[in-house]
Amino acid sequence: MTRRDRPGPLSGAAAIAGIGATEFSKDSGRSELRLACEAVLAAVADAGLEPSDVDGLVTFTADTNSEIHVARSTGIGELRFFSRVGYGGGAACGTVQQAALAVAAGVADVVVCYRAFNERSGVRYGLGQADRPADTGADGAAYSWITPFGLSTPAQWVAMFARRYMHEYGATSEDFGRVAVVDRKHAAVNPAAWFHGRPITLADHQASRWIAEPLRLLDCCQESDGGQALVVVSAERARDLPHPPAVVRAAAQGSGADQHMMTSYYRPSITGIPELGLVGRELYAQSGLGPDDVGAAVLYDHFTPLVLPQLEELGFCARGEARHFIADGHLELGGRLPCNTHGGQLGEAYLHGMNGVAEAVRLVRGTSVNQPAAPGDVIVTAGTGVPTSGLILGPDR
Repeated sequence: MTRRDRPGPLSGAAAIAGIGATEFSKDSGRSELRLACEAVLAAVADAGLEPSDVDGLVTFTADTNSEIHVARSTGIGELRFFSRVGYGGGAACGTVQQAALAVAAGVADVVVCYRAFNERSGVRYGLGQADRPADTGADGAAYSWITPFGLSTPAQWVAMFARRYMHEYGATSEDFGRVAVVDRKHAAVNPAAWFHGRPITLADHQASRWIAEPLRLLDCCQESDGGQALVVVSAERARDLPHPPAVVRAAAQGSGADQHMMTSYYRPSITGIPELGLVGRELYAQSGLGPDDVGAAVLYDHFTPLVLPQLEELGFCARGEARHFIADGHLELGGRLPCNTHGGQLGEAYLHGMNGVAEAVRLVRGTSVNQPAAPGDVIVTAGTGVPTSGLILGPDR
């Protein structure tokens, strides 16, 4: 892993000072704009600020809530900076990177990152391309090479990767299931989680029905309604706000060679996530840290098989060794790398990873419902299988 003697110029310049969310549900009963506004207002209040203090907004290209509508509906007023990040869940940490860059460059002082959708009661991403009209752009052309052959949903796309990973490294369905068991264990004690009070066993996982072999139902993340927002300010300003700052030690994006949207089947090997490996190298280089310096993780868990290569790409274990790393209990609260302490997208909610960034903030603050002892710096990943992003957040020092 690449390391520097001194952190890069972005490291330590900005911090997340506020977090806010709606409840996570399967039927919110209100518009996506209202969800976004509720989350934004909650995050601004958590930071001890007023809407009028906000002068920047960042969201996903996939979000339906335009910055102008959010600003007008929340009383934010003028915006000096606004930006959007593409590639679905791969944008989660990228939104914070955009906000941190804006703050560090002085083009905005208070930037709110947000994501809100009715992903269960409205448009369901899990349906993939199956019943959606094809567009005439480059993305539509790329999908035309796979959808006629039955590869039309995210679960089916990931199943191809998972089967090859199993073949090369000897992983089993039980190895994937251990990820779901840990996530649900953490969600069970999180009052905000959809699966609060409902842990599962490995036997439960193995008994769940097939979705696309080798993926079972309990290998797949939820479909959720809700909103999540984060407030990014300078690290200096954050010190004067109510909560301990979650300092942005590093923020990176990555797209690998021959990158596709969850179907990068044309690479020499399809058992790794090279775009995340790139993100990891950038995070460690920016921060001057390495895997041994990271005390906790929030890993994007839309499908359990893709958690294993994330551990490998980030340097927590060797290629093909993630199944042993997990089986040895390292993702548990008392393990080497407590992971997804909120329950993840499998247990808390699927908010395209934004709720995971919020959990990393709570870990730094020391307020997680599953708080490890002194986790120090926390690594966060965004959607995998797509161009992606990552963060390292840590306490002020």
